[in-house]
Order: sequence, then C-alpha cells, then structure tokens
Amino acid sequence: MTLSLDFFGIVTSDLAASLAFYRELGLDIPEGAEREPHVEVLLPSGIRIGWDTLETIKSFDKAYVEPSGSHRVAFAFQAESPAEVDAVFARLTAAGHRARVEPWDAFWGQRYATVMDPDGNAIDLYAALPQD
Repeated sequence: MTLSLDFFGIVTSDLAASLAFYRELGLDIPEGAEREPHVEVLLPSGIRIGWDTLETIKSFDKAYVEPSGSHRVAFAFQAESPAEVDAVFARLTAAGHRARVEPWDAFWGQRYATVMDPDGNAIDLYAALPQD
C-alpha cells in the first residue's frame, strides 16, 4: 500500500475568522461556508484543505484539547514572484493578522515571510529569487 497526502485539516475556534484569512490569502472558499461545521476546498495542487470547528472535533474526539504554545505545523504557499510575497504579506498584516517573519531574501534562494492565521498556525509565503 502506498499512502499519498490528500488532505490537511485545521481545527478552528473561530471558523468565520479562519475562512476570512484564507480567502484573503487567495483560496476560493464559497460564501456562506461559515455556517457549516466542516468546510473543505480543493487547492490547485490537488490537495484538499479543510476546517472543522472545535465542536465538530469534540463530537467524535472527547479527549481533544486545544494546543498551546508556539505553532507545530506551517503551511507554505508558493507565490509567483518575490513581489507577490511582499504584497500578500502586506495585505494580510494590514488586515490585522500577526506577522511572524518579515519578508526577507533567504540564503536558500527564496523571498520568504511568515504570517500567523487566526488559530496560531504559521503560514509561510515564498517565491524563488531571480537567478543572477
């Protein structure tokens, strides 16, 4: 048997805020999805991303405890250009989302930045730097 990554889920304490963040990031999330206990969309890469409310998770996992402390996972979104990394970072932070790492030219050849989503997940933004 060969497993393949098909889906990743976010447990959210505020579904509307989380969906608004990911819409601002550029994901095509249907309007009105905030009224559902589970939401998922297909990304252009073919992987699905989903959101579950705390109540949904606790309905089948009675021992679930919200994590605390720093993030344990990061979701990385590839931009088309270094300028797009800067623009998306600026748009998200202007909307009140917390900056974790300001955009910078990383030694591994990418423009890189990190913003935190409403549930404390790290959202990395990156694009290849032009080759000299």
